[in-house]
Amino acid sequence: MTGNSTTLPRLSWPDVWGRRLDRHGLSTALRGTPADAVAAMCGAHAQVISAGEVSIGLRVAGATRTDVRRALWDEGSLVKTFGPRGTVHLLPTRELPLWTGALGAVPPSSSGLPGDKRLTPDQTDEVVAAIAGALAQAELTIEELTDAVAARTGDWAVDPVMPAFGGMWPRWRQAMHIAAHRGVLCFGENRGRRVTYTSPQRWLPGFQPAPAADALAGLVRRYLHAYGPATPQQFAQWLSAPRPWATQLFASLAGDLQQVDVAGTVAWVLAGDTAPVRTPPHGVRLLPYFDAYTVGCHPRDRLFPGSAAQRALSRGQAGNFPVLLVDGIVAGIWHHRRTRRELHITVEPLTTLTHAARQELDDQAKRVGEILEAEPRLTVGPVTMGGHA
Repeated sequence: MTGNSTTLPRLSWPDVWGRRLDRHGLSTALRGTPADAVAAMCGAHAQVISAGEVSIGLRVAGATRTDVRRALWDEGSLVKTFGPRGTVHLLPTRELPLWTGALGAVPPSSSGLPGDKRLTPDQTDEVVAAIAGALAQAELTIEELTDAVAARTGDWAVDPVMPAFGGMWPRWRQAMHIAAHRGVLCFGENRGRRVTYTSPQRWLPGFQPAPAADALAGLVRRYLHAYGPATPQQFAQWLSAPRPWATQLFASLAGDLQQVDVAGTVAWVLAGDTAPVRTPPHGVRLLPYFDAYTVGCHPRDRLFPGSAAQRALSRGQAGNFPVLLVDGIVAGIWHHRRTRRELHITVEPLTTLTHAARQELDDQAKRVGEILEAEPRLTVGPVTMGGHA
């Protein structure tokens, strides 16, 4: 988005990367808790749970995967649920009213299923009510939850109509992320290797989603603090929401926001949040699959310059490859493989690393090993693994 920006406050791209690194705890690790780090990055992607643990560990001084698991399953300060874009995230439990209030108000995206395979609005409501009843006092596997939903609705809910991973899922599963966004479903602790689901009321008694208008305003503020300057279109992409809806949302909050000029591009920040960074963006980081910084930062051509766009993006989608971040932008990819107590890390730089950057890379490999509680073995060379699906 460009236009006449002669009267707008100006920021450089180094200013932008520096702000984002600072606010994500990636230039200097945060001194808070795992929940504080997750709040700062607006949720940690956790489809690959070890990647979520690395994302959080990199942002919290001295934290390991044990600390993340303790926050999730012992303290209850984190909750695992369906977050932005309907994907699995870790969110701060204290912010669950805001997140559910906001995500529950996002207009649904169009379904790729034929009309006769989709849930109707009434069927969706019926399934969500069935999930709420089944999980109120229980932790159920997907098979147990399927049986419980069928018992409360009817056989229509378990018709195998959804293509997924070489098989077919039952119809009701179209509503799983909706149930999470309405505040009646989250993940429970694994039962051995089997995933379970439960009610977030068990983490946060008395919890209710916040009013939609307040929650959406709060989410925009958090997003712009972490990822601004940004446009409504970028916010829409982050949420998987309609662009016109996001544009109207930003317009409704105009009194709380303001525009800035970033090298000729006009974008939004929180009102008054226009100060440039005190120090240039710096540091080498090994960000895991679907790290929030990689997925949430825009524009893509600035974050993934030159060969990084071809090597570290998957059909334009960010997050499918772990990335080497140098001074705030993508400068390579990496992969790790665990064998017993060893963590074999291979890093493929896409630019020549300075001596200082190479030393920082050694330090980062050690830090990733500490987080995952394994002994790191670093190799600098080609990464042969493809991207995550």
